[in-house]
Amino acid sequence: MFEFRVEGRSGRARAGLLTTPHGVVPTPIFMPVGTAAAVKAVTTRDLADVGAHIVLANTYHLMLRPGSRLVADLGGLHGFTGWKGPFLTDSGGYQVFSLAALRQLDEHGVRFRSHLDGSEHLLSPERSIEIQGELGADIVMAFDECPPYPAPREAVAAATTRTTRWAQRSREAHRRPDQALFGIVQGGVFDDLRARSAEELIRLDFPGYAVGGLSVGEPKPDMLRVLEGLDPILPADKPRYLMGVGTPEDLIEGIARGIDMFDCVMPTRNARNGMLFTSQGKLSIRNARHREDPRPPDPDCACFTCRTASRAYLRHLHLAGEMTAATLMTIHNLAFYLDTVRRVRHSILLGRFEEFRAEALTRLRPAPGEPPGQPELDPSS
Repeated sequence: MFEFRVEGRSGRARAGLLTTPHGVVPTPIFMPVGTAAAVKAVTTRDLADVGAHIVLANTYHLMLRPGSRLVADLGGLHGFTGWKGPFLTDSGGYQVFSLAALRQLDEHGVRFRSHLDGSEHLLSPERSIEIQGELGADIVMAFDECPPYPAPREAVAAATTRTTRWAQRSREAHRRPDQALFGIVQGGVFDDLRARSAEELIRLDFPGYAVGGLSVGEPKPDMLRVLEGLDPILPADKPRYLMGVGTPEDLIEGIARGIDMFDCVMPTRNARNGMLFTSQGKLSIRNARHREDPRPPDPDCACFTCRTASRAYLRHLHLAGEMTAATLMTIHNLAFYLDTVRRVRHSILLGRFEEFRAEALTRLRPAPGEPPGQPELDPSS
């Protein structure tokens, strides 16, 4: 029911097929973020049209509203949303530490107050797995502790050790054979802690492994160094998921270091803020030079937005506060991300990934002094 097969390699980059109960996912893949069981500003039809294969939903948000039991009663995420492809749910761990009002953290779990209404809740490895079981995702995550950046080595070491113990408990609580449970590697930017975390999780024999605790404010070279160190440690025959990353350049650099799966709120959030990703770099639709520009956002893109809307029209919609602006620009940004990983996959199968990487990074990397566009830390899509 769950299978991962590597079909081709080019250096460390891999092209594979991930088989789930709700469909086959070609990797490397980008997963649009549907925090509250919806990718903001677009419909499931739009997701299918842009080539999405798998969507991420959020355990923390859905446990608070509308409640995982209601979702289960209405057919799980697939029945509730109408999305027929695979779903992945995170464990809720990151949101508990970054968004909720933390009340108590101990070995049992995390007691917190909801950011919505202040109600008190307990999220533990067992409860997280129970909620994800009710949500019915194809891939679920072990409950972990994600330390902030920066944090003292002692605090990161303690969180890493607790993550292993919680992973064991998540494994024991997992009951659904139709859901693949991934372990999450922690350890901050400390290479030895990352290696230890990976080795301990490998002994638990998860069907896939996520890398958490990156893209939380650490310098980009540290993120890339951590991934390089994990590549020879993580099992070569199992999928690898880099959580919460990132820019198109980050995806390409992660793939170059053996990563197969990505998610990030950047394409959807930046679209709502008027920023488009294009084959020639980022484009701010608010800029006055687009006021009378008849060109599409990206002449190299074949998405619905680029086929039908000019830069002038998108700028007008955005400045007028029209909801259509968010929809059209989100469609484009998601199409761009998904087309990027599709092209990467093709280059790997042809054995030409390094050439693709060099050419793409030359076009996509920001000019000196230009901000990279990394979103603020916020689990909302």
